[in-house]
Amino acid sequence: MRRLFPVTDETTPSASGGSGSGAGREWSLAELAAAYAYPDAGPGEATPWLRGNMVSTLDGAAQHEGRSQPISCAADMRIFGTLRALADVVVVGAETVRQEGYRPARARAEFAGARAAAGQGPAPAIAVISASLDLDFSLPLFTSPLVPTLVLTGAAAPADRVAEAERSGARVVVAGDGAGVDPARAVAALAGLGHTRLLTEGGPRLLGQFVAAGVLDELCLTISPMLTAGDAQRIAGGPAVAVPRRFELASLLEEDGFLFGRYRRPRG
Repeated sequence: MRRLFPVTDETTPSASGGSGSGAGREWSLAELAAAYAYPDAGPGEATPWLRGNMVSTLDGAAQHEGRSQPISCAADMRIFGTLRALADVVVVGAETVRQEGYRPARARAEFAGARAAAGQGPAPAIAVISASLDLDFSLPLFTSPLVPTLVLTGAAAPADRVAEAERSGARVVVAGDGAGVDPARAVAALAGLGHTRLLTEGGPRLLGQFVAAGVLDELCLTISPMLTAGDAQRIAGGPAVAVPRRFELASLLEEDGFLFGRYRRPRG
């Protein structure tokens, strides 16, 4: 990233048009971490904050040929890594695990001190949401993560698949009375395990479930200056909400035509 311009950050002057702080140079990881910091919890509070991170083309595609990488860029991936480094847990749907070839989150030396100071482990846990548990439990995501992978499912999940998940080293967490997972219960269950800084990377179906349940607190959205046409998914799918929910713009960054927006649920 050579040019990232905050336009609504309270601590940094506006820089639309390339004239403000940070123009013409690459932001440090510490600056990015400060720009994307989770809200401070009150004394004694353990309130979860669920943040989504997605990318979309100009014409609304969240993927190209089933993957997000073709519509991303180096700056987007740098922010992606920073958001992971700030999170306690990364929540992801089973289909995204299968399509994107998910691997365990890795420890990054650049964030080791900050994570230790925040009482976090060396890397965020990955939490996979799946009703059927139709997952390959021989993958490194389950067998060799730095932090045990969590599998969130319903009480009616197939017993043999639950046993297979546990044999791989994953921790199975029940967050629904039936076959599926209740989004609000998933958030509460993760918070109960001490994971209050939550990050979801989708896919679109999972993000749509969080939106419909009203538990999404923040959306980090990269607008890619690309057009794909076709019938690719939007960033959120599933049932529509009865009334569109308005979020507030918290910050907007730019590099090489890519826009990096951060939107939050209105407070109060």
